[in-house]
Amino acid sequence: MGNGFTCMPGKDPRRGTSGGGFGSSKRVSGSGLGSWRKRGLSEEDEMLHRQALAIARQQLSQRFEGSMSRRVDGSMSRRIGAGGNGAVSSRRRDLPDSVKQPPIVLENLETKKIVLIHGEGFGAWCWYKTMSMLEEAGLEPVALDLTGSGIDNTDVNSITTLEEYSKPLINYLSTLGDDEKVIVVAHSCGGACLSFIMEHCPGKISKAVFLAATMVKDGQKPFDVFTQELASADILLQESQFLLYGNGKDKPPTGLKFDKQQIKALYFNQTPTKDIALATVSMRPIPLAPIMEKISLTPEKYGTVRRFYIQTLEDMMLSADVQEKLVRESPPHGIFKIKGGDHCPFFSKPQALNKILLEIAQIH
Repeated sequence: MGNGFTCMPGKDPRRGTSGGGFGSSKRVSGSGLGSWRKRGLSEEDEMLHRQALAIARQQLSQRFEGSMSRRVDGSMSRRIGAGGNGAVSSRRRDLPDSVKQPPIVLENLETKKIVLIHGEGFGAWCWYKTMSMLEEAGLEPVALDLTGSGIDNTDVNSITTLEEYSKPLINYLSTLGDDEKVIVVAHSCGGACLSFIMEHCPGKISKAVFLAATMVKDGQKPFDVFTQELASADILLQESQFLLYGNGKDKPPTGLKFDKQQIKALYFNQTPTKDIALATVSMRPIPLAPIMEKISLTPEKYGTVRRFYIQTLEDMMLSADVQEKLVRESPPHGIFKIKGGDHCPFFSKPQALNKILLEIAQIH
């Protein structure tokens, strides 16, 4: 995979060519309901989706029950001054999510812009809790739909490269000023898009945050990370009913769909039932080609961006052991842990996740 593009100015600073971006949390509540009927949802599923979104809007003004988060990080100034980025030390800090705290407005930040990239099957809609909390802190969150995700109607079977899948993120970054940078947070397989963009547009990224994500090494495929998790890999690929064959049964599969019962156990084992209802009617099939593509990463580009990893300790999709292996093999600048967080902490532990993101935003 070559360096086939540069971050050039785009036409639309919020949506990119795919039209899948959300400029603020207010956009999450809209969610383009008309597009769901076009995708063939039954009236019952559409009604359930409407009900779930109504619940989501109601919850935007509420605090959600969370738990303790543990930051595992060394002294940044001492470690960076010593020239190392691998060694980390532990310190436990309590995050009493059950008690509503007044919002903390942050100042003197490197950047206030945080771009949120969803994982496989999700869309910008999954960040609705996180966006409202970040806005309360004075930040400027932007959630994007990757190609073929959320309300972007691109046929997933037609997406053949990681670059194409990442196009909305590429387009957004191309609208930034010459000296403007953003923090990018990527969930699950969205980590592949983040790694890709770190290699191609490193000057646009202030910090890269991998949230229970595929943080690959040079020459590795994003799906290689999941093959270490034998149970989920077997469920995802060895069950033929989950595969899509857009080019015919005699050709390699082009997409992957999700079974509603399977994803409850894998993704949402700690998630409130209201958010599970939202997800089960909103998640879409994913293109296979992008996560099967080997990624080329170099120290001169990818290696210049500060990386942070947020581990989810009750994750059934990408286990804590696999996440630990990822950070051990490719040590980031900082490691954070969410106790009680499943694969989707933006649902299960939103306040713990928010506090970590605010802490990362304040690191200089």
